[in-house]
This record gives sequence, structure tokens and C-alpha cells, in this order.
Amino acid sequence: MKAKLRFAAPSAGIGDLLVILAVNHSRSREKNAPGEPVLLTSDTVVLRAAESVLKSGEFKAESCETLLLHAPQGMPAKRLLLIGMGKLAKITVQDVRKAAGTAIRFAKPRGIREVIVTLPEDVAWTMGASTRAVVEGAHVGDFDPDTYRSDRKDQAVQWLIVNAPAVEKLTPEVKDEIDNAFRVGMVVGEAQNFTRSLVNEPGNTLTPTEMGKRAAAMCKLQGLACEVYSTEKIKELKMGAFWSVAQGSAEPPALIVMTYEPEEVQPDAPVLGLVGKGITFDTGGISIKPSDGMEKMKYDMAGGAAMIGAMQAIAQLHPKVKVIGIVCAAENMPGGKAQKPGDVQVAMSGKTIEIINTDAEGRLVLADGLAYAKQLGATHLIDAATLTGACVVALGHIQAGVFSNDETIYRHFQDALEISGERFWRLPLDEEYREMIVSQIADIMNTGGRWGGAITAAMFLKEFVGETPWIHLDIAGTAWVEDQKPWIAKGPSGIAMRSILEWVHSYDGVALPPTEAQPLS
Repeated sequence: MKAKLRFAAPSAGIGDLLVILAVNHSRSREKNAPGEPVLLTSDTVVLRAAESVLKSGEFKAESCETLLLHAPQGMPAKRLLLIGMGKLAKITVQDVRKAAGTAIRFAKPRGIREVIVTLPEDVAWTMGASTRAVVEGAHVGDFDPDTYRSDRKDQAVQWLIVNAPAVEKLTPEVKDEIDNAFRVGMVVGEAQNFTRSLVNEPGNTLTPTEMGKRAAAMCKLQGLACEVYSTEKIKELKMGAFWSVAQGSAEPPALIVMTYEPEEVQPDAPVLGLVGKGITFDTGGISIKPSDGMEKMKYDMAGGAAMIGAMQAIAQLHPKVKVIGIVCAAENMPGGKAQKPGDVQVAMSGKTIEIINTDAEGRLVLADGLAYAKQLGATHLIDAATLTGACVVALGHIQAGVFSNDETIYRHFQDALEISGERFWRLPLDEEYREMIVSQIADIMNTGGRWGGAITAAMFLKEFVGETPWIHLDIAGTAWVEDQKPWIAKGPSGIAMRSILEWVHSYDGVALPPTEAQPLS
């Protein structure tokens, strides 16, 4: 999808589909008083064209609600689409993302090739924030997972036009802000869809070796340093935890190391380590999973994909901080050489691990990935993984889990969420949970039993970061969209990529424009 900016009155532009965002606004002070739809535009031609349908009560401007008008009066655009964002008092920039995605997904099956989305006026955040949200949301809406369908139809929207209204009111500074936000939105939207494309690939296509090749190709294109190692290097580094997962598969593992080094960096600047779980297919190993739903286990490398996508965006946005991205890619298979419950493995750090359940493999590859990131000089760590079903039980498919051993690094991540719009909920790391993974024969076990499973998995990882400030993201419940949404297709979500990117930028002293404001009140 190509995109461009247009500075013009919304009603003046010629195009296939003009999109205007709307909210539900109640003028009464009563708590549950019904509201009325209000278009977020001052263009009188647009307001007149939609006046009768707004008065009819047919359109409530609920979240992602749509209403299409053909040949709108007084306008050269062929169609006018109204998209609701919900109650005025509760909307945020994330609602703009969803509305933009809804616009694209509305257009695609109707063969509409050009979509003009008008930036909302009179909201509590900047035009730049809206611009970036529109571009990112449109990219999210544009992705479909039907890559291998022989009857796949070309329904792609060819052009997204972001319409900045009221040209005479825009100062040069605001225009520059919109231009920059548009550029950033393109980079982030493309990186999120790259992440999703990796997650979407079947396990017989995206093997660990192929994942390494795609990461290396991206790095070459973006000017990043990249090394992809396999069995020999993993054994040389004494990554016993990582190798224990890979040893049961005929497919060799891949240790992917991507490095971004800025031209200018302060002597005492942190070095950020991004570590992703890259299990390209997870059978559970000897502790084999039930067959029902196992086909979705191709998504078990979503954390690694998020790191590769983040590195692509980092290379283009040039934060002034060094970043090392590590993905530990392997298949978890029940072959004749696979590890068994009861085995004891020695991690790269020297810590010994009793294997209780071979389906708790993600934490094993991350243990050595985190240790290696520290060895390469990372002073601050973040990892992402589709790690535990227990996190899905706790939080469902709405929020992902986040853990941290350091309040300062966690505040950086909270600030990142304000910009990314992604939803994470912090879970505890109280020391009492460590008792649940203490082994009788080794230092620790790779599972702590049924209760608090997401927490004991995080406590396991904590053993390998020591005092290094660290964030752990358990994205098992949100990496795959279970049901079709108006703004996003069923399938890979690309979760965590945007938040990881913003977290990186929080350390370079230069914030990505623009930050999200508080909801309108």
C-alpha cells in the first residue's frame, strides 16, 4: 500500500472513498444519557452532506461502526464513509488507529483502491499523533493472512491518502510535525506487518534456518550488522539450554544476532538487548501437546519476529543508543534424540536445569539468549515470547503480561505503552514464587507446577538476568487474533513490536513524535 499526505479541505479532494471520523457525544451531564453522533471535522460541505443521516438516528458513532454514503452532495469524492470511535469522553489515539484499520478493511472487499482518511479535529492530542495513528492503523488493516490461497484475489488498497484539513490554520511547525509523524507511521506500520508476515508463515516454510535468512536479508537491506549461527556455535558457547530444545529436530537451530550501532552515542549510554523466542514450530517435544489446535504452534516464534521487526524500524529511525537483537530459533520436536522429562541440562550461565516438561521450552532458549545478550555487552534487557498458556488463563486474549525486576526500566516501558497503544498488565515477581522452581537434583526446574505458571516462568528467566534491569513480555494470548475484528484480520497481530521500539527510543533522549495525550474530557 502506497501512502501520501494531502493538505486540503476534506470536501475538496477527488477520490474513491473519503473517511470522516465521528464520536458519540452527550450534552447532558447525566451519567448514562444517550449521546448523538458528531463528526470530527469543521468542513461545512461534509457536515451538510451527512446532516440528514446523522439526524435520522441510523448512525450512533459507536466504536468501529460504519455508514456509507454514495455520491455525497457537493463533493467530488465518490463515497463518504463515516466511522465511529465511541464515546467522546473516552476516546484515545488508539481509537484513531482502529478507525483507520476499519476504513481499509471496509474498502478492500468492495474493490475500493483509494482511501482518504481525514485527521480528526478538536481532539485532545496533536495532529501529528493522529497522523501517525492513521498510518499505522491503516497498515494493520491492510494485512491479510491468505498468503497461500490459490484463489487469492487482489483486494489491496493501492493508495492511502492522509488528509490534513484546515490548511490555513496549520503553522509551518505543525506541518513539519505532521510530515515527520507520517514518515514514522510508515516505518512502524511496515515493520509491524513484516513481523506479522513472519508469524503467518507455516512451519515447513519458516524453519529456523529460513528465519535466519530472512533476518539477515532485512539487516542487509537496512544496513544492520547480522550474524546467523547454528549448531557448532551454540555448542561452542555452551548454550546447553538452547541446544536441549533443538536436539530433537532434524532442522538445525539458528542463533540470530542483529546489531544497530548509531554514529553518535554518549560514553555512558546504555546498551539495549532485545531477546526473542523463535520456536518456529512447537509440538511440545516428548511432553507432546494435544493435536487440537497444534497447527497454530507455527506462531510460537512471534516474540522473535517482534524483535526482527523492531530492528527493522530501529534501523530506519536512528535512535542514539546501541541495540543488540538476539533470536533463538529452533523446532521443538519429539525425535529420537529429543530431551526427556527428568534430564538435566547446563545453561550457558552454568546454572543446571531439571527438565520437568519438555513443552516448557521457550524459557530454555530465552535463558541462553539473555545470558548471551549480557555477554555481548547489553546493560538493559527486554525479551518477548509466546511463553505460557497460564498467562492466557490469567489475562485472556485482551492484554499481554509484563514482568520486571527494576522499577526504572518498567517506567520506561510504561511510557512506551502510552505511545504504542498496546495493552500489557504487570504481574508480580515476589521471591516466594522462586521456591516453586527449586529442584532436588539441579539448581532449578523448568516448570513450577500448575499454579501461577506465567509467574514461575518469569521467575525462571529472572535467574539468568541477575541484577541487569530487565523486562519480560509474555504475549501468548495476544500474538494471534482469534476472531476477525473490524480493524484487523484474524491471524498474527504483531503485538509487542511497537512497544519494544518505543522502549528503545525512551533511552536515546529523543522521543519519537508524537506522544499520546490523555483521553478527551
